[in-house]
Amino acid sequence: MSVNGEAVRVGTGTDEPGWEVDPDDDWALAVIATVGRQLRLRREATGMRVGDFAVAVGYGEDLVYKIETGRRIPRPEYLDTADEVLGAGGLVAAMKEDVRKVRYPKKVRDLAQMEARAVELQLYDPVNLHGLLQTPEYARALFRRRRPRYAEEEIERGVAARVARKAVFDRDSAPELSFVQDEWTLRRRLGGREVVRAQLEHLLTVAQLPNVEIQVMPMDREEHAGADGGIEVLKFEDGTAVGRSPAVAGGRPVTDPRQLRILELRYGIIRAQALTPLESTAFVERLLGET
Repeated sequence: MSVNGEAVRVGTGTDEPGWEVDPDDDWALAVIATVGRQLRLRREATGMRVGDFAVAVGYGEDLVYKIETGRRIPRPEYLDTADEVLGAGGLVAAMKEDVRKVRYPKKVRDLAQMEARAVELQLYDPVNLHGLLQTPEYARALFRRRRPRYAEEEIERGVAARVARKAVFDRDSAPELSFVQDEWTLRRRLGGREVVRAQLEHLLTVAQLPNVEIQVMPMDREEHAGADGGIEVLKFEDGTAVGRSPAVAGGRPVTDPRQLRILELRYGIIRAQALTPLESTAFVERLLGET
Protein backbone atom coordinates (compact mmCIF):
# COMPACT_ATOMS: atom_id res chain seq x y z
CA MET A 1 0.00 0.00 0.00
CA SER A 2 1.04 3.65 -0.29
CA VAL A 3 0.82 6.58 2.11
CA ASN A 4 1.51 10.07 0.74
CA GLY A 5 3.09 8.48 -2.30
CA GLU A 6 5.45 6.29 -0.26
CA ALA A 7 5.15 2.52 -0.07
CA VAL A 8 4.92 0.93 3.36
CA ARG A 9 4.87 -2.63 4.59
CA VAL A 10 1.33 -3.93 4.44
CA GLY A 11 -0.40 -3.83 7.80
CA THR A 12 2.43 -2.23 9.81
CA GLY A 13 2.20 1.48 9.14
CA THR A 14 6.00 1.76 9.28
CA ASP A 15 8.25 3.50 6.77
CA GLU A 16 9.23 1.54 3.71
CA PRO A 17 12.30 -0.63 4.38
CA GLY A 18 14.99 1.03 2.32
CA TRP A 19 16.94 4.18 1.65
CA GLU A 20 17.43 6.46 -1.32
CA VAL A 21 20.69 6.04 -3.24
CA ASP A 22 23.00 9.05 -3.28
CA PRO A 23 23.15 10.11 -6.97
CA ASP A 24 26.79 11.16 -6.49
CA ASP A 25 27.86 7.82 -5.02
CA ASP A 26 28.93 5.89 -8.13
CA TRP A 27 29.90 2.71 -6.29
CA ALA A 28 26.61 2.53 -4.38
CA LEU A 29 24.67 3.19 -7.60
CA ALA A 30 26.44 0.30 -9.34
CA VAL A 31 25.98 -2.13 -6.46
CA ILE A 32 22.31 -1.35 -5.90
CA ALA A 33 21.58 -1.44 -9.65
CA THR A 34 23.11 -4.92 -9.81
CA VAL A 35 21.17 -6.13 -6.77
CA GLY A 36 17.94 -4.73 -8.21
CA ARG A 37 18.55 -6.35 -11.58
CA GLN A 38 19.18 -9.74 -9.98
CA LEU A 39 15.98 -9.45 -7.94
CA ARG A 40 13.97 -8.57 -11.06
CA LEU A 41 15.44 -11.42 -13.10
CA ARG A 42 14.75 -13.94 -10.34
CA ARG A 43 11.19 -12.66 -9.91
CA GLU A 44 10.52 -12.86 -13.65
CA ALA A 45 12.02 -16.36 -13.80
CA THR A 46 9.35 -17.52 -11.35
CA GLY A 47 6.62 -15.93 -13.47
CA MET A 48 5.54 -13.56 -10.70
CA ARG A 49 4.23 -10.11 -11.56
CA VAL A 50 5.31 -7.15 -9.45
CA GLY A 51 1.92 -6.95 -7.77
CA ASP A 52 1.92 -10.64 -6.85
CA PHE A 53 5.48 -10.43 -5.56
CA ALA A 54 4.68 -7.33 -3.51
CA VAL A 55 1.79 -9.14 -1.82
CA ALA A 56 3.95 -12.23 -1.21
CA VAL A 57 6.76 -10.26 0.47
CA GLY A 58 4.34 -7.95 2.28
CA TYR A 59 5.62 -4.66 0.85
CA GLY A 60 4.17 -2.09 -1.54
CA GLU A 61 4.56 -2.27 -5.31
CA ASP A 62 6.18 1.16 -5.33
CA LEU A 63 9.00 -0.12 -3.15
CA VAL A 64 9.49 -3.23 -5.29
CA TYR A 65 9.80 -1.08 -8.42
CA LYS A 66 12.29 1.26 -6.72
CA ILE A 67 14.50 -1.59 -5.54
CA GLU A 68 14.42 -3.45 -8.85
CA THR A 69 15.34 -0.28 -10.75
CA GLY A 70 18.23 0.54 -8.41
CA ARG A 71 16.67 3.63 -6.87
CA ARG A 72 16.27 2.19 -3.41
CA ILE A 73 18.65 0.39 -1.03
CA PRO A 74 16.87 -2.68 0.37
CA ARG A 75 17.15 -3.46 4.05
CA PRO A 76 18.37 -6.93 5.09
CA GLU A 77 14.90 -8.18 6.08
CA TYR A 78 13.58 -7.39 2.59
CA LEU A 79 16.28 -9.57 1.00
CA ASP A 80 15.63 -12.38 3.48
CA THR A 81 11.92 -12.36 2.66
CA ALA A 82 12.55 -12.13 -1.10
CA ASP A 83 14.94 -15.08 -0.89
CA GLU A 84 12.24 -17.18 0.75
CA VAL A 85 9.46 -16.12 -1.65
CA LEU A 86 11.62 -16.68 -4.73
CA GLY A 87 13.02 -19.98 -3.47
CA ALA A 88 16.54 -18.69 -4.09
CA GLY A 89 18.16 -21.01 -1.57
CA GLY A 90 20.11 -18.23 0.11
CA LEU A 91 21.50 -16.61 -3.05
CA VAL A 92 19.36 -13.48 -2.67
CA ALA A 93 19.97 -13.27 1.07
CA ALA A 94 23.70 -13.48 0.34
CA MET A 95 23.49 -10.08 -1.37
CA LYS A 96 23.07 -8.52 2.08
CA GLU A 97 26.85 -8.39 2.35
CA ASP A 98 27.14 -6.32 -0.83
CA VAL A 99 24.31 -4.04 0.28
CA ARG A 100 25.83 -3.66 3.74
CA LYS A 101 28.92 -2.06 2.24
CA VAL A 102 26.93 0.75 0.59
CA ARG A 103 23.92 1.18 2.86
CA TYR A 104 25.46 4.21 4.57
CA PRO A 105 26.36 7.56 2.94
CA LYS A 106 29.75 7.69 1.24
CA LYS A 107 31.23 10.19 3.69
CA VAL A 108 30.28 7.90 6.57
CA ARG A 109 31.78 4.86 4.82
CA ASP A 110 34.99 6.75 4.14
CA LEU A 111 35.24 7.84 7.77
CA ALA A 112 34.54 4.33 9.04
CA GLN A 113 37.22 2.90 6.76
CA MET A 114 39.80 5.35 8.08
CA GLU A 115 38.81 4.64 11.68
CA ALA A 116 39.13 0.91 10.95
CA ARG A 117 42.74 1.40 9.78
CA ALA A 118 43.84 3.83 12.48
CA VAL A 119 46.16 2.78 15.31
CA GLU A 120 45.53 6.00 17.25
CA LEU A 121 42.63 8.46 17.29
CA GLN A 122 42.73 11.88 18.95
CA LEU A 123 39.23 13.34 19.10
CA TYR A 124 37.92 16.60 20.51
CA ASP A 125 34.29 17.65 19.97
CA PRO A 126 33.12 20.91 21.56
CA VAL A 127 29.58 20.74 20.13
CA ASN A 128 28.23 17.22 20.73
CA LEU A 129 29.27 14.00 22.32
CA HIS A 130 31.53 12.38 19.76
CA GLY A 131 29.68 9.92 17.52
CA LEU A 132 31.84 6.99 18.68
CA LEU A 133 30.67 7.61 22.25
CA GLN A 134 26.95 7.97 21.59
CA THR A 135 24.36 5.36 22.50
CA PRO A 136 21.78 4.61 19.78
CA GLU A 137 19.07 6.35 21.82
CA TYR A 138 21.18 9.47 22.31
CA ALA A 139 22.14 9.55 18.63
CA ARG A 140 18.48 9.20 17.68
CA ALA A 141 17.53 12.12 19.95
CA LEU A 142 20.30 14.21 18.40
CA PHE A 143 19.21 13.46 14.82
CA ARG A 144 15.61 14.32 15.67
CA ARG A 145 16.64 17.81 16.71
CA ARG A 146 18.35 18.62 13.41
CA ARG A 147 16.79 21.35 11.27
CA PRO A 148 15.45 21.09 8.70
CA ARG A 149 13.88 17.94 10.11
CA TYR A 150 15.09 14.55 8.97
CA ALA A 151 12.62 11.92 7.76
CA GLU A 152 12.33 9.05 10.24
CA GLU A 153 14.00 6.61 7.86
CA GLU A 154 16.97 8.97 7.48
CA ILE A 155 17.22 9.20 11.25
CA GLU A 156 17.35 5.43 11.54
CA ARG A 157 19.89 5.24 8.73
CA GLY A 158 22.07 7.77 10.55
CA VAL A 159 21.76 5.89 13.85
CA ALA A 160 22.62 2.58 12.18
CA ALA A 161 25.67 4.12 10.52
CA ARG A 162 26.84 5.59 13.81
CA VAL A 163 26.44 2.26 15.59
CA ALA A 164 28.32 0.46 12.80
CA ARG A 165 31.33 2.74 13.31
CA LYS A 166 31.65 1.44 16.87
CA ALA A 167 33.24 -1.68 15.44
CA VAL A 168 36.48 0.23 16.02
CA PHE A 169 36.20 -0.73 19.71
CA ASP A 170 35.93 -4.45 18.87
CA ARG A 171 38.96 -4.83 16.63
CA ASP A 172 41.47 -7.54 17.60
CA SER A 173 44.21 -4.92 17.70
CA ALA A 174 42.11 -2.04 19.02
CA PRO A 175 43.53 1.44 18.46
CA GLU A 176 44.39 3.93 21.18
CA LEU A 177 41.45 6.32 21.49
CA SER A 178 41.62 9.68 23.23
CA PHE A 179 38.48 11.80 23.64
CA VAL A 180 38.10 15.30 25.08
CA GLN A 181 34.57 16.57 25.66
CA ASP A 182 33.47 20.02 26.78
CA GLU A 183 31.48 19.83 30.00
CA TRP A 184 28.35 21.30 28.49
CA THR A 185 28.09 18.45 25.94
CA LEU A 186 27.61 16.11 28.90
CA ARG A 187 25.01 18.33 30.55
CA ARG A 188 22.61 18.64 27.64
CA ARG A 189 19.37 16.76 28.27
CA LEU A 190 18.85 15.37 24.78
CA GLY A 191 16.15 12.73 24.75
CA GLY A 192 15.17 13.18 28.38
CA ARG A 193 16.42 11.90 31.72
CA GLU A 194 16.53 8.18 30.98
CA VAL A 195 18.37 8.64 27.69
CA VAL A 196 20.91 10.93 29.34
CA ARG A 197 21.43 8.57 32.28
CA ALA A 198 22.04 5.65 29.92
CA GLN A 199 24.46 7.81 27.94
CA LEU A 200 26.46 8.79 31.02
CA GLU A 201 26.57 5.16 32.16
CA HIS A 202 27.84 4.20 28.71
CA LEU A 203 30.63 6.78 28.98
CA LEU A 204 31.72 5.27 32.28
CA THR A 205 31.76 1.81 30.71
CA VAL A 206 33.79 2.91 27.70
CA ALA A 207 36.20 4.81 29.93
CA GLN A 208 37.13 1.49 31.58
CA LEU A 209 38.53 0.07 28.35
CA PRO A 210 42.34 -0.13 28.56
CA ASN A 211 42.83 1.59 25.21
CA VAL A 212 40.41 4.48 25.83
CA GLU A 213 40.88 7.78 27.65
CA ILE A 214 38.00 10.21 28.10
CA GLN A 215 38.68 13.68 29.47
CA VAL A 216 36.30 16.50 30.33
CA MET A 217 37.05 20.17 29.69
CA PRO A 218 35.33 22.08 32.51
CA MET A 219 33.31 25.16 31.64
CA ASP A 220 35.16 27.25 34.23
CA ARG A 221 38.54 27.01 32.47
CA GLU A 222 39.89 30.46 31.66
CA GLU A 223 42.35 29.01 29.12
CA HIS A 224 40.94 26.83 26.36
CA ALA A 225 42.97 25.90 23.27
CA GLY A 226 39.90 24.41 21.62
CA ALA A 227 38.04 27.66 21.13
CA ASP A 228 38.50 27.42 17.34
CA GLY A 229 36.51 24.18 17.05
CA GLY A 230 36.81 20.41 17.07
CA ILE A 231 39.90 18.38 16.24
CA GLU A 232 40.31 14.90 14.78
CA VAL A 233 43.67 13.27 14.17
CA LEU A 234 43.88 9.67 12.94
CA LYS A 235 47.27 7.96 12.81
CA PHE A 236 48.00 4.83 10.78
CA GLU A 237 50.44 1.95 11.10
CA ASP A 238 52.59 3.11 8.18
CA GLY A 239 53.34 6.40 9.96
CA THR A 240 50.93 8.52 7.94
CA ALA A 241 48.09 10.50 9.46
CA VAL A 242 45.04 12.55 8.55
CA GLY A 243 43.51 15.39 10.53
CA ARG A 244 40.59 17.74 10.40
CA SER A 245 39.49 20.91 12.18
CA PRO A 246 37.37 23.93 11.24
CA ALA A 247 40.37 26.11 12.08
CA VAL A 248 42.69 24.41 9.56
CA ALA A 249 42.15 24.25 5.78
CA GLY A 250 38.51 25.18 6.16
CA GLY A 251 37.70 21.88 7.85
CA ARG A 252 38.92 19.74 4.95
CA PRO A 253 40.99 16.60 5.76
CA VAL A 254 44.70 17.39 5.81
CA THR A 255 47.79 15.18 5.55
CA ASP A 256 50.47 17.88 5.31
CA PRO A 257 52.96 17.36 8.19
CA ARG A 258 52.98 21.06 9.12
CA GLN A 259 49.19 21.24 9.41
CA LEU A 260 49.11 17.96 11.32
CA ARG A 261 51.66 19.33 13.80
CA ILE A 262 49.40 22.32 14.42
CA LEU A 263 46.44 20.06 15.14
CA GLU A 264 48.47 17.79 17.42
CA LEU A 265 49.90 20.80 19.28
CA ARG A 266 46.43 22.18 19.91
CA TYR A 267 45.10 18.79 20.92
CA GLY A 268 47.97 18.28 23.35
CA ILE A 269 47.27 21.64 25.00
CA ILE A 270 43.55 20.85 25.22
CA ARG A 271 44.33 17.56 26.96
CA ALA A 272 46.63 19.34 29.41
CA GLN A 273 43.94 21.92 30.20
CA ALA A 274 41.19 19.33 30.69
CA LEU A 275 40.57 17.15 33.73
CA THR A 276 42.66 13.99 33.90
CA PRO A 277 40.97 10.72 32.89
CA LEU A 278 40.45 9.77 36.56
CA GLU A 279 39.12 13.21 37.42
CA SER A 280 36.87 13.04 34.36
CA THR A 281 35.44 9.68 35.41
CA ALA A 282 34.67 11.09 38.85
CA PHE A 283 33.07 14.12 37.21
CA VAL A 284 30.80 11.93 35.04
CA GLU A 285 29.86 9.87 38.09
CA ARG A 286 28.83 13.04 39.97
CA LEU A 287 26.87 14.24 36.95
CA LEU A 288 25.12 10.88 36.76
CA GLY A 289 24.17 11.18 40.40
CA GLU A 290 22.64 14.59 39.71
CA THR A 291 20.65 13.37 36.70
